Amino acid sequence: MAKPKVALYWNASCGGCEEAWVDLAEDILKVVEAVDIVLWPVAMDFKRKDIEAMEDGEIAVAFLNGAVRTSEQENWSKLLRRKAGVVIAFGSCAHIGGIPGLANFYSKDEVFDAAYGYLPTVDNPDKVEPQTSTKMPEGELELPKIWDRVCALDQVIDVDVDYYLPGCAPPPDLIMDAVTAILSGELPPKGSVLAPDKSLCDTCDRNESKPEKLQITELKRPHLTFMDPEKCFLAEGVLCMGPATRSGCGERCINANMPCRGCFGPTRDVKDQGAKFLSALASIIDINDDEAMDRVLDSLPDPAGLVYMYSLPTSLLRGRVPEKKREKAKVS
Repeated sequence: MAKPKVALYWNASCGGCEEAWVDLAEDILKVVEAVDIVLWPVAMDFKRKDIEAMEDGEIAVAFLNGAVRTSEQENWSKLLRRKAGVVIAFGSCAHIGGIPGLANFYSKDEVFDAAYGYLPTVDNPDKVEPQTSTKMPEGELELPKIWDRVCALDQVIDVDVDYYLPGCAPPPDLIMDAVTAILSGELPPKGSVLAPDKSLCDTCDRNESKPEKLQITELKRPHLTFMDPEKCFLAEGVLCMGPATRSGCGERCINANMPCRGCFGPTRDVKDQGAKFLSALASIIDINDDEAMDRVLDSLPDPAGLVYMYSLPTSLLRGRVPEKKREKAKVS
C-alpha cells in the first residue's frame, strides 16, 4: 500500500518551524516511516516541476510555514493548495502573520530604506534595492515581486486553510498529535486550530499566585526587572499576553521565567488578540491620576509592537493605513 504523500514548504519565516520537525527527535523516524515526503526544500532536493506534474489532490497533506509577502510565496502556496487534499498552516507566521507581519506598520519603501540604506550594518553606498528584473550578460534575471503587505496563509490561497498548527515554533507534542490524527483520519472539523481552546492563563501554574482582585500601578520591562519565578507576571506589573493567548505551548516561555508574547494566537471567540489584551490590561491598571497614567504609558515604548507581535496581519488593524488611503479618508 502506498504511503500518503506529504509536502513541507516554507515562505517568509526564520527556519524555526523547519527545526521543529527535527525537535521530534526519534519520533521523526515514525513520521518518515509512515509517509512519503515529496517536498521539503530545506532538507531534500525536489523541484517545482515535480510538484506541478502531480495530479491535483495527489499530496495527502501540505504543511506550509511562514507568512506570505512575495509573488513566489503566493505561487507556491496556491500550487500546494491545488495539489494537496489537506493544507495545514504550520506555525505562527502562517497561522496569524507572525513577527514578519510587524512590517505592516511600515510601507514597503520604508522597509527597503532600512534594509538597504541607513542601517549601521548595511554597506550599500549606491542604495541598490531588489528589482524584479535585471539584465545580465547571460540573460535577464527575474526576482519575485515583494508585496506592500505581509499576509497569513489563509489570506492568500484560493481555498481556505484546512487546519492551523500554532506556535513559534509548534511544540513536538502538538506536531505528533496532528500527524497521528491525519494518519488515523480522526481530525476535528475543518478550520480548527490544533491546540486547546482555552487561554494560557487557564493552564499556567502561576495563576494560583494571582490575587483575587488584580491591580497594578506601574508597568515593568522584563530585562529591567527581577521576576519572581513563582509569581504571576501581571501581578508584578510585567506585561504577559497570557489572558489573550491560546494555551497548548507547554508554557515554554513561562517555565523559562519569561512572559508570554502571544505566539499561539487568540482563542476561537477572540476577534483581535491585541485588543483583547489591551482590554484586560485596562481593567487592572489602578490609577486615577493623569500624570501617573502618562508615566505608565511612557514606560511602554512600543505598545502596538507588543500586543500585535504575532497577530498584526490577521488583526482588525491589519497594519498601518497607507498614506494615499489616509488622504482619501480625510477628504471624505
